[in-house]
Amino acid sequence: MTASGLIDVADWAEVRNHLRRRGLRWTPQRRLILEVLDQTAGHVTGSELVDRCRSIDPDTTPSTVYRTLRVLEELGVVRHAHGADGREEFHVRPGGDHGHMYCGTCGTTWEIGAADAAATVTSLRRRRGFEVDLTHLTVVGTCADCRRAARSAGSTGSATQA
Repeated sequence: MTASGLIDVADWAEVRNHLRRRGLRWTPQRRLILEVLDQTAGHVTGSELVDRCRSIDPDTTPSTVYRTLRVLEELGVVRHAHGADGREEFHVRPGGDHGHMYCGTCGTTWEIGAADAAATVTSLRRRRGFEVDLTHLTVVGTCADCRRAARSAGSTGSATQA
């Protein structure tokens, strides 16, 4: 079972069975989308998924991809979130709720697990009565490497000015 209590995505064949049980057809387009998702680790935007599918089948339509993503999210195969830039992205085979950290300087993204976010989530719940949806949490800042590079550039710049 997934973290959301739905299907085990380790068995992609099970997705087909769940679709059929819901009265949905197992179409070549859905099969293609699942095949592409099977080769995807981490996150993918709907647009990226459309492009990947179109590289195999140029007749792939965005509406089919997005409708299928919604059904797959209901089944727990993908989970949508929003990146630091606000765009919707899908986490493939979500193992558990997590948020993200995003470096606004270099653009690198890291996952934040529940343990790393616990202090923030608990504080917001206690102080404000606010329940955080960790899957939609993105913390934007500057990573250690970019801060070090900025300090180095600053100290180099001041040495050359002296």
